Amino acid sequence: MSQNTTDQFFKSAVLGHPAGLFVLFFTEMWERFSFYGMRSLLILFLTASFTDGGWEWTRENASALFGSYVGLVYLSTMLGGYFADKVIGFRWAVVLGASLMTLGHASMALETEFSIYSGLILLVFGNGFFKPNMTSIVSEMYKDRPEKKDGAYTLFYMGVNAGAFFGILLCGYLGEKVGWSYGFGLAGIFMFFGMLQFWLSQNIFGDIGLKPSKESKAKAEALDTDKRNPFTPWQLGIIALSSILGLLWILNDPASKISGGKINIFSFLGENGNAIAIVSALLLFIILLIYRFTQYSKITKEKLIAVTFFAFLTIFFWAIFEQSPNSLTIFANDYTDRVLVGNWSVVFLVVNSLITILPLAIITWVLYLLFKQTFKYYAVANVILSVSFVIIWTIAIWMLVKDYYTAGYLSLSDSTLESLKIDKVTTALTEVPATWFSTLNSLFIISLAPLFSKWWESKYNPSANLKYGIGMGLLALGMACVAFGASGIEAGAKTASVSMIWLILVYLFHTMAELCISPVGLSYVSKLVPARMIAFMFGVWYLAVAIGMKGAGMFGENIDKIANEHGLSYFFWMLTIISIAVALFSVLMTPVIKKLMHGVR
Repeated sequence: MSQNTTDQFFKSAVLGHPAGLFVLFFTEMWERFSFYGMRSLLILFLTASFTDGGWEWTRENASALFGSYVGLVYLSTMLGGYFADKVIGFRWAVVLGASLMTLGHASMALETEFSIYSGLILLVFGNGFFKPNMTSIVSEMYKDRPEKKDGAYTLFYMGVNAGAFFGILLCGYLGEKVGWSYGFGLAGIFMFFGMLQFWLSQNIFGDIGLKPSKESKAKAEALDTDKRNPFTPWQLGIIALSSILGLLWILNDPASKISGGKINIFSFLGENGNAIAIVSALLLFIILLIYRFTQYSKITKEKLIAVTFFAFLTIFFWAIFEQSPNSLTIFANDYTDRVLVGNWSVVFLVVNSLITILPLAIITWVLYLLFKQTFKYYAVANVILSVSFVIIWTIAIWMLVKDYYTAGYLSLSDSTLESLKIDKVTTALTEVPATWFSTLNSLFIISLAPLFSKWWESKYNPSANLKYGIGMGLLALGMACVAFGASGIEAGAKTASVSMIWLILVYLFHTMAELCISPVGLSYVSKLVPARMIAFMFGVWYLAVAIGMKGAGMFGENIDKIANEHGLSYFFWMLTIISIAVALFSVLMTPVIKKLMHGVR
């Protein structure tokens, strides 16, 4: 392949799309498997007792570290995107990111203090190089076939959600039921498989994603005819200062809490040094943003204000939505009755079997279709991919066998138990893992996404503000469910036995909220922002997401303080009220934002 024309890629099609799309599908699937698999375990591992192999941290400290980690993951995408565009190309960025994440997961599997922190640092930088560049390759493959792009992204995000589902299901299961290091280690193994099959299949992408050359840079500059508005030295200085302050704060915040104040970069600013640092960083950035807006034409300026408005709302969405691996996982682990008996035990075992086997069978069929098109050219990559599926099938079947045996519906001899590494039980028990509930998000997305897509394409397609209002309203409804469910838990209680139905409802409503907000936001950035500013405004957008992620951790930090004083239900009602307030604000601002968008829908 010497030229990147869509005709080249569509010569070897799978389900009507280029075979290369499915190489990306499986690479992204294993990356999401590793990311969500580890993430589902982090809070549980940090707060578990020493006897259970954890670190016995307070929930406050665990949430502080978690918030900084996920916030840095999104901030690092700006660094990875820049290096990919300017220096190493998409492909090397993906391979470098996958390699760093493989090392990060392997490091976490060692479970020492140094290895856990080192692992998280490697995962932050690995995600930064990997995350933004996979979608860039998809976009390049379809640049001359825009009519096929929506279908391509639908398939691609099926891979995202399949990876998230199996990562949480299997890494979470092994971490909770067998040992934390098994869960962390499994995440790294599949990231390694994903990296290998991508690297060995890379020629399928033609020239896409290669290291930028002088010729390719010159060609890109020739195509970009937009007027430039370069950053002046004083503006670059403000960016540098606010970035340094922000990064130091996001690192210092958990460090100062975990160390009990022994480590505190901003101690010279007094008791409220952390707050002073982050407020200063945000004020500097807002001043720069406002000044930059004044340098553009009236229409461009107003469109940018509209994007900034949606970015502001996005902060609140992610801060509340990302309670899933944080306070909601704590609620599932400590306050939910997860033991099932009688018919409910059978129902869970059958449902869990179906949601494990059926998606895995469908994805294996897709793998077979890819084999037929590419095995002759990329045999080693296909063999590695097939080995990964043999392993995943083995672990999935082992998990189900263990569950049926533990529940008393399957009889196994002592020798079989020993060979399968399953502990012998004398009392039948069906206990749903706390991490299992997080898998519902991916399941509901796969089920509901086509319905929401049809809604957006119909004449009843709501405005941007209304979509955000509906999304935040659904978020409030989900939090109201768990708040109502927790209403019987007394203040200060460390355990309870609330029905599982409330968590199931939370994930149903929160998934619907995500479908209203998450895909819509980035779409409006691309529609409203001029091409010459797209990189800067995507940076602003990811900054908003990162603030939201850190906000999720900050909310989670306060769960014990609020629960001890007012009860756990009070904490979730607070999040409900915040969601309602943001929903109403979005709807009330509809006329103003509609005017600022100048006809863009």
